Amino acid sequence: MSNLVGSFVEAWQELRIHRTRVLLSLVGVAVAVCAITTVVALGSVAQQATVEQSERQGGRPASLSMQISQSDGTAPDSAAMQALWETELARYRVGHASRLVQTSQLVQFRDGAAQVQIQGVDPAYGTMHRIRLLHGDWFTAADADRLAPAVLVNSVFYDRIGRPDLRTHPTTTLLGTQNATAVITGVYQATAWDNAPAMYMLADAVQALGPADTLALRGSGQPPSYELWVPPALAEDLRAALTRDVQGALGSTANVQVYRQDYAAYSGDNPYLPLQLVVGGVALLVLLLGALGLVNIALVTLKQRIREIGIRRSFGATAGRVFFSVMMESVVATIVAGVVGVIAAVLIVTNPLVEGFIGQGQVTDFPPFPVEAAVLGLVCATAVGALAGLLPALVAVRVKVIDAIRY
Repeated sequence: MSNLVGSFVEAWQELRIHRTRVLLSLVGVAVAVCAITTVVALGSVAQQATVEQSERQGGRPASLSMQISQSDGTAPDSAAMQALWETELARYRVGHASRLVQTSQLVQFRDGAAQVQIQGVDPAYGTMHRIRLLHGDWFTAADADRLAPAVLVNSVFYDRIGRPDLRTHPTTTLLGTQNATAVITGVYQATAWDNAPAMYMLADAVQALGPADTLALRGSGQPPSYELWVPPALAEDLRAALTRDVQGALGSTANVQVYRQDYAAYSGDNPYLPLQLVVGGVALLVLLLGALGLVNIALVTLKQRIREIGIRRSFGATAGRVFFSVMMESVVATIVAGVVGVIAAVLIVTNPLVEGFIGQGQVTDFPPFPVEAAVLGLVCATAVGALAGLLPALVAVRVKVIDAIRY
């Protein structure tokens, strides 16, 4: 232990003596470690953005979708289906589930009436699909008791009505056999390819606009569908159980399909392996460039210390002690540089401007700075120091004492 501690102390003293030359090599190592740590950390943020985008479309893993149709083309009885749905949720203790009712409704705007696509959902749908609102709040259970139904409109709809302040409780008129007034309580961002107004409503409010079978035919041509968010490990068992139970309850005239629709069902165990490989390749290239610069400077520094090493050998320093001492100088130096590089990477990645640029408004749950990125940076710094010090250490050991003293 005393020899090990002595080697560290000796290496630190040498670094202090040759700090001017060492500083040049440490700058390159610190930049390389900062780059590799930053790339890995930003890769985690980019992966989170991709995950959230996928979950907005298909739901979180594991999301099950249940589609039901009748062989004669009619929609199942809405009251019976609702009772069966509630029974299945209670039986399997599903905490997050939502009905989906696709329809359209004639809405009055200042410049005339227009058909608006409506998606009727339950409050849990927002959590299941990571719905992110620009203004206002997502549905709550209390919204079901409103006399005037609450609606969440997309940004196209919001722009068309003049972007009113939601604190004034703006309303919109749904035209039909009996006109209905809805209160706008939130605004969500329309997709880049969507230039038509659209809105979310609670499923019960949508069905109150008219019979369920009429809504189905007027909208997407399909009866209401159902979604469940369940643990991935139980997804297959629950899929089979739901299919069996609902099919048995509705009879042979019904066609029941239950399937997973989230991204993890189609992408294997690690759907982001290509992204991780690209990030890893870039990080490795940056590290190799930093290591190459360090080796060059270490060899130049060693040539200037040949006489010093020869004198140490002549006073009894063993080859192993000289080897370990020369190599530890690089290791200690790169560890210090690694710490500086990791600190710089943390400051860069956690900067709000960088988070906003990488997330592009698509990330709601920014991951904390990954510990594995910091550990990887320090391990790489240590490894680079060991590899960079190995060649100079071998050269130092192979030098003959008398030749070194005459150098």
